[in-house]
Amino acid sequence: MRIIFSDSHSFERKAFEAANVKYAFEIEYLDFRLTSATAQALSGSDAVCGFVSDKFDRKCLETLKAKGVKLLALRSAGFNHVDVPAAKDLGIIVCRVPSYSPHSVAEFAVGLILSLNRKIHRAYSRVRELNFSLDGFVGFDLNGKTIGIIGAGKIGSILANIMAAFGCRVLIYDPVPISALSQDSKIQYVSLNDVIVESDIISLHVPLNPATVHMVDSKTIALMKTGVLLINTGRGALIESKALIAGLKSGKIGGAALDVYEEEDGVFFHDLSNSFLKDDILARLISFPNVLVTSHQAFLTSDSLKNIAETTLESIHSFRNTGQINSINVV
Repeated sequence: MRIIFSDSHSFERKAFEAANVKYAFEIEYLDFRLTSATAQALSGSDAVCGFVSDKFDRKCLETLKAKGVKLLALRSAGFNHVDVPAAKDLGIIVCRVPSYSPHSVAEFAVGLILSLNRKIHRAYSRVRELNFSLDGFVGFDLNGKTIGIIGAGKIGSILANIMAAFGCRVLIYDPVPISALSQDSKIQYVSLNDVIVESDIISLHVPLNPATVHMVDSKTIALMKTGVLLINTGRGALIESKALIAGLKSGKIGGAALDVYEEEDGVFFHDLSNSFLKDDILARLISFPNVLVTSHQAFLTSDSLKNIAETTLESIHSFRNTGQINSINVV
């Protein structure tokens, strides 16, 4: 069985090659994104393995269908970049990796909180220039502070436990409470409004859907504590970027750490060091000294890559042999 990997990267190929020893699939790695325009360049294949930067709209899926594609295997948990109803209409099965390593993202969120609060990223750059001044590096103790976690799935739950161990008061908003978390006296389930109003730090861990697009906007920011730290390792469009900039300029938001950005396509995962940034909003965000931007790397651990590769290829193997895929992985 032949599989086409779109927008593939060197950091993931090693893991897939190791996992493929078991299955011996014929794999073709492409270094470009799949969209309605680029899909025309594909040769025939039974399956396409897509990345988060691809755009599988109806037109793209129709092209894939015409080229014989029966399975779209996403090497990601999110699937907001896929027109799922169109895929169903076309008879293309879509599967994903619902949980590759929630620890990787939760732990990265902690790293962002620590770096943003204690200005570790700025200190690193300053010392490399032989500037050992401490001016502008004052942070605050996490112990005793309130962190709000919006979305307590696997990632949010792990983050809640970690921050409770720091001595934080942890407020969680999630429609489906987890009893194990409720048993910790430092962790409380509250309303979304309470998380927004009472938290010193807010971390986003919800999927992107019509109900969560721009859930952090100017109205939400107005309700937050002055000086709040905002962390996003979920999806970029959870935050309205222009409202975030306004909040940073006014001082309402004390700092933001973003591993995702709502217009990251064509920017994240690419080396633009010999070019220039065309996105004025992203350029403005990066210019703030109290904004830390990373390029969608929260998932990037050897453990995650191994799990992604094994789960993805196992789904494709099952489809090849039985025409079925574990329902947990089907979108």
